[in-house]
Amino acid sequence: MSERVKTMAEMAAAGETPEVLFWVGCAGAFDDRYKRVTATFANLLQKAGVSFAVLGTEEACTGDPARRAGNEFLFQMQAMTNIQVLNGYEVKKIVTACPHCFNTLKNEYPDLGGHYQVMHHSQFLQSLISEGRLKIKEDVEVGKVTYHDSCYLGRANDIYEAPRTVIEALKVELTEMKRSRAKGLCCGAGGAQMFKEPEKGRKDVNVERAEEAIATGASTIAVACPFCMVMMKDGLKSKEKEDQIDVLDIAELIYKAI
Repeated sequence: MSERVKTMAEMAAAGETPEVLFWVGCAGAFDDRYKRVTATFANLLQKAGVSFAVLGTEEACTGDPARRAGNEFLFQMQAMTNIQVLNGYEVKKIVTACPHCFNTLKNEYPDLGGHYQVMHHSQFLQSLISEGRLKIKEDVEVGKVTYHDSCYLGRANDIYEAPRTVIEALKVELTEMKRSRAKGLCCGAGGAQMFKEPEKGRKDVNVERAEEAIATGASTIAVACPFCMVMMKDGLKSKEKEDQIDVLDIAELIYKAI
């Protein structure tokens, strides 16, 4: 990290208003692998000259897993707590690297009084690249890449092109899996399935998806969701391919190329 990230509280105390609030999310704050994505994306924002802040300890879970698991009471408690904080800071624009947080903040918080312009980091990176705020090097070798569509980004919010546009900015060979975009296969973690053992069946969903990724011959699986990252990595391990194929967030791909 080139410089320390400020919290909203620090900015408010100094009478400053950031261009955007970076919503880190539970995975981005606590999962060791995804903490690296958080740091990478924050670094990209700094390099692009974006004025941003985080909530820090004032940020709580959006409540997405609680609602998906059927605990509506807990969801509304968590959501109302966050909305109170966000509205207290008069937050207008939010960017997050988690499609689950993105979907909840964008589509479910308005029912409870939380009205914000919410962007996924794929959309935000796309705009930073197109505006020339992030410059991509010409001589970066990334190899063949395949992209896994997150359900909450794709089918739930119809965002298919932004992450692909970001990847294609690297001049890489982007190879689609046999099921992609609106027909993409879930990684197996959505709907709070991340936090329980799978039901008995012929094959785990993430293993099926990993097989499709392996079949493309790609050396990198690009993802744009912390849950997808965990499931794809575990799927590769089940096929003993974790040493041959990387699983990288799109922010990490871009960071390699600037």
